[in-house]
Amino acid sequence: MPSVLAIKVVRQNYAPNNDILGLLQTFRAITNSCIEIGLANDAWSLRRLSELSYKALAGYRCPSYYKLGAISRAAGILAARKKSMRRRMPTRTPYSFKPQLASCYGFKIKDKTFSLPIGGGRTFSILLNRHTLEILSDENLRVKSFVLTPSTISLCVTKEVANVECIDMAGVDRNLRNLTCGNERCISRYDLSKAAEIAATTTSITSSFKRNDARIRHKIASKYGKRRRDRTNQLLHNVTKRIVNEAKRRREALVLENITGIRKLFRRHNGATSSFRGTMNGWKFREAQRQIEYKAAWQGLSVIRLTRKETRGTSITCPRCGERLQSDREHHRELWCSSCEKWTDRDVVAAINLAQRGRLRFDRSKGEAIEAMKRNPTPTVPLRVDASKLDRPTAETSRTFIDD
Repeated sequence: MPSVLAIKVVRQNYAPNNDILGLLQTFRAITNSCIEIGLANDAWSLRRLSELSYKALAGYRCPSYYKLGAISRAAGILAARKKSMRRRMPTRTPYSFKPQLASCYGFKIKDKTFSLPIGGGRTFSILLNRHTLEILSDENLRVKSFVLTPSTISLCVTKEVANVECIDMAGVDRNLRNLTCGNERCISRYDLSKAAEIAATTTSITSSFKRNDARIRHKIASKYGKRRRDRTNQLLHNVTKRIVNEAKRRREALVLENITGIRKLFRRHNGATSSFRGTMNGWKFREAQRQIEYKAAWQGLSVIRLTRKETRGTSITCPRCGERLQSDREHHRELWCSSCEKWTDRDVVAAINLAQRGRLRFDRSKGEAIEAMKRNPTPTVPLRVDASKLDRPTAETSRTFIDD
């Protein structure tokens, strides 16, 4: 069975000393020097930037392989800026603000301790916690590099993962208060209303600050924002882990929609209130996608990312007949199909349509012919589905089964 290289990052906290803090500042200064050299010579490739800047970095006192890491980081920043300029996007002069250290050389992991040289024959050791040691206990893992900040250390680990031979597709519909995953045979809904409550509570607390000092208000608001982010990410972690494990058990590939730019629908003067715009701006749909993608890759599952054209109409198109669904105020989250004469939850409709269009993408890649359906913007055929038996999910993590 073919295998792929899966990448994962393990992060933990540590207590730095003065030598480490000085080394982080030196690495940041080296990175900024390489950026200046690259801008002056219009160099953004790693090879060209190395030729121009390596000798100019002789004045910095640190291990030489950290200089190579700084050159690589500067090359990545310059390449990203070059890409933005090609797309005619507005850019600023790049500059590294945060002190950090990134390298793939010189470090050792031995006896539950991570050690790295800091120059002059000295080393700095970090005691790894139980969670990190549990992940590193896998013999198939390899630690490729590390990133050090003033408070955290992140280890990049890789391993060869066998591809799971998927037999079906499962669409993942991301919503503000839930994640809905499944296809015609089974739908699972995962409640995320707690994340919306956390965001509303944090906004209420930060808006109540009355102290006439913008710096102190900003510092306290940043602390509450970090707490909100950590709690929301933990909720998403539990949900996405269950989604990936369930998909692996059923051998289903995950299909994700493209909802980039959805926040632009809720700008000023379009009928939405300021509080609702704030709620939409705090919606972490991209974080949910990131977690699903890296967890699926770690399990060997395939993830299909639909384009904006393929995503269009997934929430308003009947998955049975392809007709456009209608809504009214009495049925807030349900849509009516005049052809099938049934009410269906819009999240269920979106998940089923995503699964169908994922099958269409897979079948097109294999060169197989697909039968078209009436008025469906993306022709699909629901496989082995009895459309008259679609029911509505009811519970927090409800499932709707449809008999073949």
